[in-house]
Parts: sequence; C-alpha cells; structure tokens
Amino acid sequence: MPDAASMTQRPRSRPVDPRLMRYASASRVFFVAIAVVGAAQTAVIIAFAWLLTRAITGVIDGMPWSELSGVLTALAAVVAARAVLLWVREALSARASARVQLQLREALVAAVGRLGPGWLAGRNTARLAVTAGRGLEALDAYFGRYLPQLVLTVIATPVILAVMWWQDWISGLTVLFTLPLIPLFMVLIGLATRGVQQKQWQTLGRLAARFADTVQGLATLKVFGRQHRAVRSIERVTDTYRTETMRVLRVSFLSGFALELLASISVAIVAVSIGFRLIDGSLTLSVGLFVLLLAPEAYLPLRQVGVQFHAAAEGVAATDDVFAVLDEARAIEASGEVPGATQNLDGQIDGVLDVRDLRVRRGDVLLPPVSFTAAPGTVTLIEGPSGSGKSSLLAALRGAAGFEGRASVGGMPVTDLHASEWLAWAGQQPGLIAGTVATNVALGDEAPDNAIVMRALDLAGAGAIEPARDLGVQGAGLSGGQAQRVAVARALYRRLRGRASVVALDEPSAALDADTEATLWRAVRAVADEGATVLLVSHRHSARTIADDVVTLAPRAVPQSAGVRA
Repeated sequence: MPDAASMTQRPRSRPVDPRLMRYASASRVFFVAIAVVGAAQTAVIIAFAWLLTRAITGVIDGMPWSELSGVLTALAAVVAARAVLLWVREALSARASARVQLQLREALVAAVGRLGPGWLAGRNTARLAVTAGRGLEALDAYFGRYLPQLVLTVIATPVILAVMWWQDWISGLTVLFTLPLIPLFMVLIGLATRGVQQKQWQTLGRLAARFADTVQGLATLKVFGRQHRAVRSIERVTDTYRTETMRVLRVSFLSGFALELLASISVAIVAVSIGFRLIDGSLTLSVGLFVLLLAPEAYLPLRQVGVQFHAAAEGVAATDDVFAVLDEARAIEASGEVPGATQNLDGQIDGVLDVRDLRVRRGDVLLPPVSFTAAPGTVTLIEGPSGSGKSSLLAALRGAAGFEGRASVGGMPVTDLHASEWLAWAGQQPGLIAGTVATNVALGDEAPDNAIVMRALDLAGAGAIEPARDLGVQGAGLSGGQAQRVAVARALYRRLRGRASVVALDEPSAALDADTEATLWRAVRAVADEGATVLLVSHRHSARTIADDVVTLAPRAVPQSAGVRA
C-alpha cells in the first residue's frame, strides 16, 4: 500500500473531506453550531444594511430626532450583535479545533497500534511525528478561518443575493453573473496552491527525518568525519523548504490580490448601474443605497474562502496524511489482517509456543523455514551467523515482520493475538524513554509495583541503578551496558507481574562483561525455572550452559521468485 507521503499527492476534489466527520465526531457538532452562527450573521448583515440605509435617508428626508435616535440605537445594537457573533464563532472554532486535534491524534495512535510494528517499520516515523504534532496544530487555521467562512458562504451568499434580487433585480442579475468568476479563479489558484503546498509539506517531512537521523547518528558521523557533510545536507533541505515556503506565500498574496481586484470590479459595476438609474429616476435612493451596501457582502464570504484556504492549506495537507493512515488501518482491519483484529482476549496467554515452517519475509526474499517448540520452564537458544534471521524471527513473533508458516502460543495463532497479551521482549536497542528508571522498567503498567521493579533490576544485574534516577531522551544518562540491563529488567518485570508467559531476549549480554553476563544467565535460568517460556537470541557460547534446546538458523535466503508464495 502507498505510504503517507504518496497519499498527500492525491487531488482534493471537495471543499471538506467527509472523512473528517467520520474520524472526528467533534466536527459534526461544530458544523451545526457554526451554521446557526452563520445564519445569525447573515440576518445581522442584512439588518445593518437596512438600518444604515434608513438612517442616511432619514437624515436627508428630515426624519424627527425621536425616530432617528431609535434607528441609530437599533443600528448600534446590530453592530454589537455582529461583534458578539464574531467572538462566538472564534470561540467555537478554537474549541472545535482543539477537540478535533485530540480525536485525530488519538485515532492516529490507535491506528498505528492496530497496524503494528511491522507496518511502522516501513514508514517515516519522523514524518508521522511531524504530522501528529505541527501538522494537526495547523488545523487551528482550518477550523478558525476556512471552515467558518465556507459555511457562511453557503448560507449568506444565496440569501443576500435573493434579497438584492427582491429589491433590485438588475443589481441581483449583475451579481449573479459576476459571482461565479470568483470560484473559477479560486479553483485555478487553488490548484497551483495545492501543488506548492504539498511540496512544502513533503519537504518538511524530509527535513524532520534528516534531522532525526543526523542527531541519532551524530557520534558515528563525528568519528568518521562526516558531520560537516550531514550539516550541509540539512542546510540544503532547509533552503529548499525556505524556497518552497516563499513560493507558497507568493502564490497566496497573488491570489488574494486577484480575488480582491475581481470583487472590487464587480462591486463597481453594480455601483455604476445604480448610479445611472438614480440619475434618471428609475431607482429610489433607499433601494439603491440598500442594495449597494449589500453588494460587497455578497462577494465577501466567497472571497474570504479563497483567502483563508491558503492559511488552512498546511492543516489540510496534514489531515490527508492522517486520513491515509486511518483508511489503511480500517481497510486492513476489515480484511482481518491486523494483529488482534480477529480475537481480542483479556489476561495472559499461557501454554506452549509452537513454531512450524515459519519463514520470515525480508524485502523480496523469505528466510529459510524455522521449526521448534518452546515449553514453559525451558530456555530455547536461537543461534546462527549474522544475517541468518535471529532478530527477524523475534520480530515476526511480535508482529514487526511478515512471515509465512505457523506460530501459536497456547494453541492460538500469534497473528490473532496482541503481543502484549503473551510476550515480554527486550531487543538489541534498549528503547528507553525520558523519565525515571522505574518508569522505564514498569512501562505500560498503570499501577507499578516498586518491589517487583527492584527485583527485576536485581535479576538483570542492574540492582546498583537507582530506580528514581531520571533519564533523558532515549535513556540518556546511562552507559550502553546499563541501558541494556534496564531493558532486560523491563522484560523480566512484565513476566514477574504475570503479564507475559513468553520472555524473548535479543542479545541481552552484547554489552556486558563476563561476570555480569554470568549473573544475567543465572537470572534467565531462574525465570525459566519459575515457569516462563524463554527465547534467548545470543551468539555467546556461554548461553548454551542454560539452554534446554538450541535452534540453529542457516544463513541462506530463498528468493520469492523461486516459487515461494509471498
């Protein structure tokens, strides 16, 4: 399936994407509320033009002060009502924007969770982060400016046009013929704007990914003297982003000028027509002035839609990315391919882990088949040369890689279960987060048990690390060996809490010295003896001392073109 980046290249043929109301229920209430406000604004606009016309003609005709003061008071009340309605619209828009952002973020996170780590591994995670952050923040302009103006256009423009036609059909006819020119120009300009906006948004995604990769690999770049080249690469992408941003602004300013000019010329045509008919006496001053005051208001909502579209373009592009992910999750879940979609069980899944002819899919090849049975109370050691698929095997079991064959735990296919229901895992990358050591060990536990946290740290050989110690991003503040032991403690904690029957450890002793490694092996053996099913990936010969079974993987890959179904 196409990724989110390619999804943004779809043309948008509708002013409002119906998926917005499908995935964000707050938007439905917003449309109803803003329609009520729009109807009230339309009534206020017409009332203002009528009262102002009456006041001016009254002064000319010598209207008594008592009557004129009443008209002026009503005019002031209408002006105040218009201001209040604008405030109400802004408040509704701000609240709706915040709620829709929250709902879309929650839906996006839930969709990524349903799609699983295998799907996420093939995506630009930095771009997803930008979409969920800055991209959805840009919905403020979409809800605060564009959508209210769009709703007002749908309500106000035909009503004002009908009132003008009722009062002076010639002016109404003039507006009716000139009004379609504005959406025509909006479409032409919008096509150009969409293209440059999408390029800008995609460049921002590349910039985020490039920056994240550079920061993560900065130490390696410095050792090999390539940090300056990485900086220049970021500079080039940044300059491209700057150029495309200026192009978006240039198109926005030019489109605003074009729409203003077109609307001004259209109003001028109406004004000239009214002027000539006032001179020859075929039109009264009250009707002519009333229609002339309404003429700009007939064009204004539609003109503002075009102007505000540019302000909302970034939010629109972001929602395209979000909707692409949500649509993909919905489609795959409907087909029953998402882990956990066919069966959602509560509690721990106990039993034997049985793997039969499992072939992990890696790009365009399938790794050789693997078969083994791991029972509770045993340690199964997975061995093999580098590249043979040891880590890929664990990735397949936890849903992070596609595979063929069968894998079941407790008699149920792992594809029908959430990995969190039966698996505790520690990978080669610790995957720590900012927070305390205890928070990292008890990750996912809403009611952490401090005593079990301490025991898990002791078992992992990390008892000297203070649980209350604060860590930075990605576990900054710990050495590589300490971070690895905390990650192992996290997996052991999950088992000790009764949340997992299978413990999978991927090279847990890679950064440990011999003594610490021996301590870890004893702990792994103890966890297995207490009833856990342990899968241990290790290239260390010492791991054989605690293993009940050894599975050796071959370093061969079978191309899919050789007749193997992918």
